[in-house]
Amino acid sequence: MLPSNAIPGRIDIWVFVAIEVVIFSSYFVAYMLHRVWEPALYLESQQQLSQHFGAANTVILLVSSWLMAGAVQAAREGRHAAAQRQVWATMAFGGLFIASKLVEWSSKIGDGYTLTTNGFFTFYYFLTGIHVVHVLMGFGFLAVAIHQMRSPARRSIPAIEACGIYWHMVDFLWVIIFALLYVMR
Repeated sequence: MLPSNAIPGRIDIWVFVAIEVVIFSSYFVAYMLHRVWEPALYLESQQQLSQHFGAANTVILLVSSWLMAGAVQAAREGRHAAAQRQVWATMAFGGLFIASKLVEWSSKIGDGYTLTTNGFFTFYYFLTGIHVVHVLMGFGFLAVAIHQMRSPARRSIPAIEACGIYWHMVDFLWVIIFALLYVMR
């Protein structure tokens, strides 16, 4: 059991997350500046996206975060089989998110909106694309968590927590991307 004042994971994952958040923050600032410079273009382009699709993606990732939080808690309690099932379910929701993005991108490209259509769509494809890359990297973290839980000799709660921390960061970044691209008018 984690002491009430302990920070989960290890310092290295928090440094990594901080670096990722700084990098993504620079992308978000660049997006906001361009949006300020061309508000009509960004508003018109943004209306080509489906808020329902973006919201569904958000729900998918929030459920995946909930599952991962449950997996970490189960691992802390020594329920490793249950924790593994929850990590596999987390991966399934991550896969569903990627499939959803591929469907959405195909639809937008089919409608004639590509990376080079305008500044908004450049940011749309870049931000959502770099996020999908991070989801794929998250699969590596989730595989590490499963590997950790398979053998009593390898079970490291801080390592499993680090995997959860990374996955939550990816989900948190999506919430910001969703707000910027789909919601903010």
